[in-house]
Amino acid sequence: MSLYNFTIKQIENMLHKKEISAEELAGMAFEQIEKVDDDIKAFLTLNKEGALEKAKQIDKENDYDKKLAAIPGAIKDNIVTKGIRTTCASKMLENFNDPLYDATVTEKLANENSLMIGKVNMDEFAMGSSTETSAFKKTVNPWNHDHVPGGSSGGSAAAVASGEVMYTLGTDTGGSIRQPASFCGLVGMKPTYGLVSRFGLVAFAPSLDQIGPLTRTVEDNARVLEVIAGHDKNDSTSSNQTIPSYLDALSEDIKGLKIAVPKEFLGEGVSEEVKESVQNALQMFELLGATWDEVSLPHLAYADAAYYLIANAEASSSLARFDGVRFGNRSDNAKDMIDMFKQSRTEGFGEEVKRRILMGTIVLTGDNNEAYFRKAQKVRTLIQNDFNAAFAQYDIILGPATPTAAFKFDEKIKDPLEMYTSDILTVPANLAGLPALSVPAGFSEAGLPLGLQIIGKHFDEQTVYRAAHAYEKATNHHKKRPETGGAEE
Repeated sequence: MSLYNFTIKQIENMLHKKEISAEELAGMAFEQIEKVDDDIKAFLTLNKEGALEKAKQIDKENDYDKKLAAIPGAIKDNIVTKGIRTTCASKMLENFNDPLYDATVTEKLANENSLMIGKVNMDEFAMGSSTETSAFKKTVNPWNHDHVPGGSSGGSAAAVASGEVMYTLGTDTGGSIRQPASFCGLVGMKPTYGLVSRFGLVAFAPSLDQIGPLTRTVEDNARVLEVIAGHDKNDSTSSNQTIPSYLDALSEDIKGLKIAVPKEFLGEGVSEEVKESVQNALQMFELLGATWDEVSLPHLAYADAAYYLIANAEASSSLARFDGVRFGNRSDNAKDMIDMFKQSRTEGFGEEVKRRILMGTIVLTGDNNEAYFRKAQKVRTLIQNDFNAAFAQYDIILGPATPTAAFKFDEKIKDPLEMYTSDILTVPANLAGLPALSVPAGFSEAGLPLGLQIIGKHFDEQTVYRAAHAYEKATNHHKKRPETGGAEE
């Protein structure tokens, strides 16, 4: 029996009927990890003792009524977990073995009796689109091991796609949930900025970062988001918005739904098979009773440039705290204090992180602040205005999640500019703070998954989920299984 065969709702019913136990569910997760993770390389740290102990406690107390009771999940390794190593996939934090507190999302999952199976791999400090910048290992795509799983939440996506856990948490600064979800055939949600607490998330770009779930189905995704969403006094950017029931919003009836399709999302650089998958999806939405129009969001052309200026500037500031003094890597080769700062950061950070820190520092220095950083912030406002104008007439915005299917290892890592274009379709939603979801939408000629991106109005995750759920129920893309981990037992 494999976790891959079930949804969270099905497990919930089985627990209440005594057809399965929490301890058996934990055992299934670790058995699958032992079976496939030497190939997939999704996990950096396992929480076997803690998860099994919690499972036994849940069974002993017959405590199956909570929303994620006994459900095995995993957490991206830039979200802190008390007493469990948190590395951000960087040598800088390789020895950060005992964080003193749990992130708010970690606490919320524990309060709903979820089983935290372990911490999963990522691009170093969430800087990358392929999980190739991890200091420790290269996670592979379960659909084809020659291809990347996406990034920076590549370990999060691969762990779910290979059946090791039923959900994971990832983080999305410019597409780092949606792009790996698309590459691995999953549902990945970047919530509205401020909906989910960032307390306990190691910051990359604080005005862009958001935590969100990756799952195999829309319903599972909505359930996890219900648990982790909500106001947090520890996060000054956390919204006071009342959290509705996302599960109650799921409906196959989307008659009258108005869809905008920006022509900029289907322009140069988007492969023909990706464009075809979007056209097929639009035909399905029409059959379901929705209508769509092509629109123009003219400032999207500047989104990628604005994003990298803002994100790298914020990263330069966020990562200044890693100096070898209080925590993290400290060089043994330093001659004096200043040299210790230099050597610790030189040894601790990888090439991509160094590149972004340098770019961000330059952007913030002297006249460059006005010429580049402030100008990028103005462009960000123009992009937000474009979205607002579209949402005055339409319910959702639809397009591809990525320009292509998953690319091969080493195909883009040596050309940073080409790698950055992987995010060209996802960064606009981060700049505007909008909810955006990737849902499986077909396969490439090579058999790799393709994702459809659905963007909603601020705090209107309900409509995004409703549209994705109706589309999912009308198609079979999510039922196909990958090469590794998805096969029937």
